[in-house]
Amino acid sequence: MKAFRDELKTLLSGHGMPYEKVSIMVSLVITVIFSVMLGLNYAKDTPITVIDLDNSHYSHEIINYLNNSQLLAVQAVVNTPAEPKELMYRDKAYAVVYLPEGLEKNHYNGNKAEVGVFYDNTSSSALSGVREALNEIVAELNNTNIGTGDTIYGGVQLVSRTLFNPSESSSNGEVIGFLIFFSSMFFAFATLGMVPRLRMEGKMALHLRLGTAYDLLQRLLPYCGCWLIANFIGLVVLRFWGDINFSGSILLYFFVQALYIITLGMISVIMGWSASNPGAASSRMILFVPGGFIFGGYGVPMTLMPEWVRWVNQVFPLTWEFKFIRDVVFRGAGFFDFAVTLGQFLIYIAIVWIIFSRKFDKEQIEANQAE
Repeated sequence: MKAFRDELKTLLSGHGMPYEKVSIMVSLVITVIFSVMLGLNYAKDTPITVIDLDNSHYSHEIINYLNNSQLLAVQAVVNTPAEPKELMYRDKAYAVVYLPEGLEKNHYNGNKAEVGVFYDNTSSSALSGVREALNEIVAELNNTNIGTGDTIYGGVQLVSRTLFNPSESSSNGEVIGFLIFFSSMFFAFATLGMVPRLRMEGKMALHLRLGTAYDLLQRLLPYCGCWLIANFIGLVVLRFWGDINFSGSILLYFFVQALYIITLGMISVIMGWSASNPGAASSRMILFVPGGFIFGGYGVPMTLMPEWVRWVNQVFPLTWEFKFIRDVVFRGAGFFDFAVTLGQFLIYIAIVWIIFSRKFDKEQIEANQAE
């Protein structure tokens, strides 16, 4: 009983992870918040784009069928030849439906009318609803005469092609998702306790007296360098040991990774700032890393989330990282192809930096007044 009382006293002392609070928090988050955020239970309004080269009454009727499905939402209709993968940048479409020229003519001549579909397989779990909806619509088209009311018509046949990960390789999906997630998680463990550690070592007072927020930011650079090198080694292993599809520019990859990891570092320091010691700070990792994995498109398909969740998940840095991975690594997007996403992320970085610098300035003013 003496050992039990001693350990209970240590648990409640606040000198380590406050597990008595963390355990309840995890239970509430998983059972309450997740059940609300994942309440759809099916992929609703999955965005697709249509390339309509026939531009006929029959093709317009097919587009209406697609848009009326509760599982699909036609985001755009293009009437000129286009590269399907370019229509998928920034997660604008999970599939591109191709209606070829002469579709209506083939239909009413009693010939086979082929409809093409290109699937974005960077998130294979998000495609189940799209495939189901398209197969149902094609079956309905073949059993229903749309258009003029003729009884002679040709059958519609769906011809599909999978882009970016045609072999359903786990290296292009779950493995790289876990690589980024666990790397970010341990990076957070390494940096969350920075400010509490500096206080214990007496170095934080020196920063507050002589330094600036930029000086504190420089302390993150060694950790950022380790993260960049380690994750690049992980990608090299997946490229030669596995079969990862790295389609983008390596320089662009390092550029966006550097932006991401320095941002994650600032958020990590902010979250651990008020902790009494490094051990207590480490438990706060659960507040900003796992959420990005779960709601960033790897833990749960984004098509299963209500629209408001897709806005809320932007606060998690890992959500932005997965956007860059999908565009730069898998889809091979160039700088201008995802410039809008990058611009949005730069605004996100600016907000994080303002919070970081204001937190430092506030403590610096309080320290100077205390002297």
